Amino acid sequence: MTHDSLSAQLAPHLRLLVALRTTGNVTRAAELLGVPQPTVSRRIAALADALGAPLTVPDGRGIRLTRAAELLAEAAERALAAVDTGVRLAREEVAPESGHVVLGFLHLLGRSLVPSLLRGYRARYPKVRFTLVQGSRQDMLDRLAGGELDLALLAPLPSDAPSLVSAGLAEEEILLSVPTGHRLAGRRQVRMTELAEEEFVLLEPGYGVRTLTDELCAAAGFTPRIAFEGQESDTVRGLVAAGLGVALLPRFGPGTPAGVAEVPLDPPASRTIGLVWRAGEPATPAVTAFRDHVLATAHQSRELSAALQHPE
Repeated sequence: MTHDSLSAQLAPHLRLLVALRTTGNVTRAAELLGVPQPTVSRRIAALADALGAPLTVPDGRGIRLTRAAELLAEAAERALAAVDTGVRLAREEVAPESGHVVLGFLHLLGRSLVPSLLRGYRARYPKVRFTLVQGSRQDMLDRLAGGELDLALLAPLPSDAPSLVSAGLAEEEILLSVPTGHRLAGRRQVRMTELAEEEFVLLEPGYGVRTLTDELCAAAGFTPRIAFEGQESDTVRGLVAAGLGVALLPRFGPGTPAGVAEVPLDPPASRTIGLVWRAGEPATPAVTAFRDHVLATAHQSRELSAALQHPE
């Protein structure tokens, strides 16, 4: 069988390959596809005959793909992602005012910045649907590169990713958070070198503030002594308030959280909040319109500027 004829026979069954790879079980793959299990079994056998090699081998109570089938499944996932993007482009070209935008953002930006942006955009385009995805900076970058997100609000912006385009929106100051009874709580400024013996409460690796903290400590000549690691800034601040360590975090705003004193660093430290998207790929009208809205609002709106200064 030629490559072209084999490709033609495989094409209708791309989702079957992906479902088998995802579930590792013929019954669950059939349920996922909404077809009877015997139909799935027959398709697997037919594809194996066409390929000239088995697609699956037993693995405990389930199955796993052979190396040849894994290669086909990986290609199938990429092909289906491209097809799904094409379907979205075609549908939303007809009705861009009711399109769909998948927006990723850091947890820190979900309290004020993201609602502010969405409120302004939905006032103009009330039928546009949004899927909101939160996570760490690295998680957002991975999802963006993998095509799971249309746009992402991140900080700091990626500097070594040629496949991504970034646009800075604002600078956000990073402050030292300490318990109110801490020896540094009343200081006007604190140098990083003064924190070498402190215990730190940190966000987990992959979060932008964690990366910045590690870099600032390294520049000051020490590695932070880790007391606790978490995934939410509110949890980190709660641990600081309980006297369990210090942390570097954006300003809480508009006030100061109970039990925590925020002290500026000397020299000041900051990070850039910005919008990131994939380079060289066509965007749907809805995604393009929202991206333009964010960039325009960042330059013109005092409301957004306030939200960027106090994203918590």
